[in-house]
Amino acid sequence: MRWALVKVCLAVTAMVVVAFAVPLGLVVQEMASDRAFSNAERQAATMGPTLSITTDPLQLRKAVESTQMGAARRMAVHLPPVGDDAAADIGKGWAGEHAVAETRRIGRATTARVAGGGSALLQPTALGSGDIAVIEIYVPESEVSNGVATAWVVLAGVGLALIVGSVAVADRLGARLVRPAERLADAAHQLGEGRLGARVPEDGPKELRSAAVAFNSMADQVVELLANERELAADLSHRLRTPLTVLRLNTASLGDGPAAEQTRAAVEQLEREVDTIIRTAREQRSPAAAAGVAGCDASEVIRDRMAFWSALAEDEGREVRLAGVDRPVRIPVARPELAAALDAMLGNVFRHTPETTPFAVDVHDAGDAVIVLVSDAGPGISDPDAALRRGNDGGRDGSTGLGLDIVRRVAESTGGDVRLGRSVLGGTEVRVWIALDARALGGPDGARVRRGRRKRRGN
Repeated sequence: MRWALVKVCLAVTAMVVVAFAVPLGLVVQEMASDRAFSNAERQAATMGPTLSITTDPLQLRKAVESTQMGAARRMAVHLPPVGDDAAADIGKGWAGEHAVAETRRIGRATTARVAGGGSALLQPTALGSGDIAVIEIYVPESEVSNGVATAWVVLAGVGLALIVGSVAVADRLGARLVRPAERLADAAHQLGEGRLGARVPEDGPKELRSAAVAFNSMADQVVELLANERELAADLSHRLRTPLTVLRLNTASLGDGPAAEQTRAAVEQLEREVDTIIRTAREQRSPAAAAGVAGCDASEVIRDRMAFWSALAEDEGREVRLAGVDRPVRIPVARPELAAALDAMLGNVFRHTPETTPFAVDVHDAGDAVIVLVSDAGPGISDPDAALRRGNDGGRDGSTGLGLDIVRRVAESTGGDVRLGRSVLGGTEVRVWIALDARALGGPDGARVRRGRRKRRGN
């Protein structure tokens, strides 16, 4: 479309330039010729009074040489026979006797081409005796075309400038029409690829602005719908997995017997089914949807969840330590997602460590990131890398790894990551790095930020 508009403007402007420049150039050429012959006629007219007074060749020669044309040897006077005097030619002639005789016969000025180039103006003048003398003025080709070449160059330059200007204007106009359409198409492709943060600037022609407004409205609705689904999945995790963890711990006190075993088996099966439902819901989420998250206060969420888990810890005789939550700490993670991640880490503590095992939750604000540490004094994890992979490979050693996978996805959605190590309490430490830089949210740039941070922390 853009190139088609340029071609149309190029063709139209070229036709207009040719239609006006060619006739104008011809007019300039004709004006230069008229100017040269008008000047020759004026020079010829200066000899009229002299011829009306005398036809003496000597006097006429002096009069011819006193004129501008005569001094330049471009004037000649052709006298007819008068009385006893024979015909005489004063000065050099160019047109020839036939042209002189023809001008004397018709009695008006004529022009004749000169063999060596240029033209000759033949001006008849009546003498006192009634005979006709002919004054000849030589007009060289340089005077006839004087200024014509310059005029053609100027016209060509103006025409070329008009063509270039029209092409530039057409290109800018085409870009104004095409670029909004290209941006709209590119945003549609991005949205189709799952990058829900794609939006279209509302500029350009009225129709394209309307299309951009409609597209942005549609994208906002899609993000809102997916956000509702994310919160539903997180709420499902919050409402089901946490009570299931408590229920599983309570089944340990049922003792032995068929009923107790059936109850424990039913709880385990229910937990597996819930994990499957949660995993399916999370796999349907778009990673780029995190760009639309408004964020939450990490300190408030951690205090709220610790109030729940502290009651269970008191029943099992676990010592709990909480630090770093005395002031607000904003992070680019939705409240339900952070609550689900925290419940997953604390649920692992209760599930995989003996009763009376102490644990701690610490929050550190590092400026460009927030670090959440969950530590315990349990037996620890023999293979931390394998534990982080279990959420993707189906699970080993009786653990699905879904809890750590939830934590890992929450951290990586901000450009951060998760590390497992040995805590100061002697057991496992889960270090969750949540990046605060908005440019690291989602997409390839976020991946580069994550790799760079991992490399720095590994050095």
